[in-house]
Amino acid sequence: MSEGSMRERVNQLRKEVCGLFEACSDSNVVNQMSLVDTLQHLSIDHLFQEQIGATLHSIHGSRGFSTLHEAALRFRLLRTHGLWVSPDELISKFRGDDGSFRTEIMNDHRCLLSLYNAAHLLTHGEVELEEAILFARQHLELGLLTSSLRAPLAGQVTRALKLPLPRTLKRLEALDYMSEYTQEQTYNPSILELAKLDFNLLQRLHLKELKAICQWWKDIYQEVELNYMRDRVVECFFWSYTVYYEQDHLRARAMLTKIFALLTVVDDTFDDHATLDESRKLAEALRRWDNSAVSMLPEYLRKFYLRLLQNFEDFEDELPPNERYRVAYTREAFQMTSESYLQESEWFHHSCKPKFQEQVNVSTVSIGPQIAATAMLMGMGDEATRDAFEWALRGDTAVMSFGWIARFLNDIASFNSGKSKKDVATSVECYMNEYNVTSEVAMTEIGYLIEDGWKTANRARFEHPELLPAVQRIINLTVCMPFTYRGKKDAHTGSKDMKETIERLFLNPMPL
Repeated sequence: MSEGSMRERVNQLRKEVCGLFEACSDSNVVNQMSLVDTLQHLSIDHLFQEQIGATLHSIHGSRGFSTLHEAALRFRLLRTHGLWVSPDELISKFRGDDGSFRTEIMNDHRCLLSLYNAAHLLTHGEVELEEAILFARQHLELGLLTSSLRAPLAGQVTRALKLPLPRTLKRLEALDYMSEYTQEQTYNPSILELAKLDFNLLQRLHLKELKAICQWWKDIYQEVELNYMRDRVVECFFWSYTVYYEQDHLRARAMLTKIFALLTVVDDTFDDHATLDESRKLAEALRRWDNSAVSMLPEYLRKFYLRLLQNFEDFEDELPPNERYRVAYTREAFQMTSESYLQESEWFHHSCKPKFQEQVNVSTVSIGPQIAATAMLMGMGDEATRDAFEWALRGDTAVMSFGWIARFLNDIASFNSGKSKKDVATSVECYMNEYNVTSEVAMTEIGYLIEDGWKTANRARFEHPELLPAVQRIINLTVCMPFTYRGKKDAHTGSKDMKETIERLFLNPMPL
């Protein structure tokens, strides 16, 4: 189909789906929840934000669900969108007098899957949700072992046991679900057609963006002549895509991708190439952030330094006058991250293995939460307020939870793959050294800290309602981390593991 024909058909189908919202408003709450969940699962909820928002606020006031699946679906939808729901509303009526889950749900795998996914939106102190996760997981695994699950539920359970739905990359899950949706009781051919057309239209847009970004990177790569730097611009675009894939965020995606790519060069310079003296000089030049500071750098870094400063000037030129202040926040976060690189370089060159908490404090900044959060906001629309930038720069809860999760997953992958000769000690090694434990014990304890990070991220949705759009975007990036480090491997550095995913998202259209 031509792009024009596709857009015309999309407009027709959107009207049909809007009609479904109107029809659902006159029916029961379960139908409303099912429609919202389907649109989210197929990743076309961005086309119906107004209708979904109204529906969720209506659902928030509803009570009295007859099944665990319905209660869990409501819990997940509302908490995901920053609307508080008590754990009691999810599980109290499904426990017996002794506090244990009722036996009749043990073999209801659809209910168990809904409970499992919903409970992963837990926050600190919600022990009953931790128990629900263990209970549901045990019986879901048993269902797979006994082959009592059928398609499409079997595939959904298998994926969820690897990564629960709230921690799954939305666009990849949508591709899987498109092939399963026809087997659902709620299947609507118009919704599926809309999902495929929307995916293909966005894929065409993303591929054009990716080509432009690759050309920008090629020009830099050839100009700065730093052969040691990783060529990872496609992976950087993928990270930006996971933050926001919608058509309206074209400018934001480009800016965030460029920041990720430029920061990768600085990271590689500190980690893999520069001497300690050169690292100190680079850090000082980044503090000064001025063309005149180029003279203090070694010759091989001068072209890159000037190109870095020029790119930040280009960002300002791309923004209207009332938004140019945003670049200053991103620059400050960039400088903050480079300071953490220098500290890690000092540790390495002095053969220092810091205390675990000291290492975490520095390495959590070096993984880039503040620069990711500020750069993420830089190209966004009106939701990127000054308050949002202040929140991002100070590393508020959702920002630092991204840092903790990314850092610990990265360090576990680095430890498993074996360090290169210039790697600083990971948090795993620092924990082993300080507490005199094995690597298995250290990684188990760090795994608990990762779970704590997820609880913090979940809680952040309810802390500052006015910042919810920014919170949701940084959580999107956090969700990308388990994928990037799946199998305890670093798919960003060893990017061959990303090839199939890149092809699915950016090259292979969905058959209509």
